[in-house]
Amino acid sequence: ISGYSLVIQARDSGSPPLSSSVTVNVDISDVNDNSPVFTPANYTAVIQENKPVGTSILQLVVTDKDSFHNGPPFTFTILTGNEEEEFTLDPHGVLRSAVIFKHMVSTEYVLCVQAKDSGKPQQVSHTYIQVRVIEESIHKPTAIPLEIFIVTMEDDFPGGVIGKIHATDQDVYDVLTYTLKSEQKSLFKVNSHDGKIIALGGLDNGKYVLNVSVSDGRFQVPIDVVVHVEQLLQEMLQNTVTIRFENVSPEDFVGLHMHGFRRTLRNAVLSQKQDSLHIISIQPVAGSNQLDMLFAVQIHSGGFYKPAYLIQKLTNARRHLENVIRISAILEKNCSGLDCQEQHCEQSLSIDSHSLMTYSTARISFVCPRFYRNVRCMC
Repeated sequence: ISGYSLVIQARDSGSPPLSSSVTVNVDISDVNDNSPVFTPANYTAVIQENKPVGTSILQLVVTDKDSFHNGPPFTFTILTGNEEEEFTLDPHGVLRSAVIFKHMVSTEYVLCVQAKDSGKPQQVSHTYIQVRVIEESIHKPTAIPLEIFIVTMEDDFPGGVIGKIHATDQDVYDVLTYTLKSEQKSLFKVNSHDGKIIALGGLDNGKYVLNVSVSDGRFQVPIDVVVHVEQLLQEMLQNTVTIRFENVSPEDFVGLHMHGFRRTLRNAVLSQKQDSLHIISIQPVAGSNQLDMLFAVQIHSGGFYKPAYLIQKLTNARRHLENVIRISAILEKNCSGLDCQEQHCEQSLSIDSHSLMTYSTARISFVCPRFYRNVRCMC
């Protein structure tokens, strides 16, 4: 307990008795009676041979139960095991290489490290660090090509995470880093540690080929990343049809079924090869394991096919479509629960272009806006 607040009353013996109160604050000052604590108590680390001087090997983690002025900052010292000065330890507790290690010269070092707190008198603790020198990388990283589809309203893309690169390396201790060529950094960024791809706001309609690479420190491998950006027209929303799928997650649909279903759907509903199929959004149905997909078909000569025409085409081709994935329903109007005749049901669709949903798999990522369906009975 760091302090007490006492209310003290003085009361006389008169009749009637009179009294007065005063508050007394008692602060308990901390004595430096706790030593720093390493977590874990001892460490094991590895470094590959031929890594450059200054390579980070290990981050020490130290805590102290005393108050802040008796704890950090800590002073770190290598007591033994560093007679040839192969290592340095910075004030933040990061152990780094001071030489270029060779596996044939020595395979193991054991360091005794001391941490000293800032109290008076100072308290100290010790830990042992076993550092193993392993052979340098012999395998190149491997990465899966990534294709990203972004659907957004006209000139209204807010930006955000649009996908993630999946890369592996057969060398157990390799740490992979990701880079993007500088000329593309005005539109995209790549997290150097985990491979997440971030798009900045205001992307224009079109195709972008990103110059991304992954490195294990020795080998650098290019990765094929292609981004397709499609801007929606307001007219599309007035001519959408919804296909509802059964027992499928958005990620499984994107990764396993989207390409095949898109191809089958094109064959089913397009009257001319020059017509364009637009998948506007996919979104889970709340409280179920169903998935809605919104799409519209643009006529080559201009305009869009009406929903009634598309639904007729879909109904005729439903058996072929279900060879790819099970369909629960084909929706133009969704007046379930409303007591009105079909012709008196009015439906409106709204898109929230600033609420993006990203469905990312190893090979395909689909980014689309959230949509809301509003229905009302006109009767």
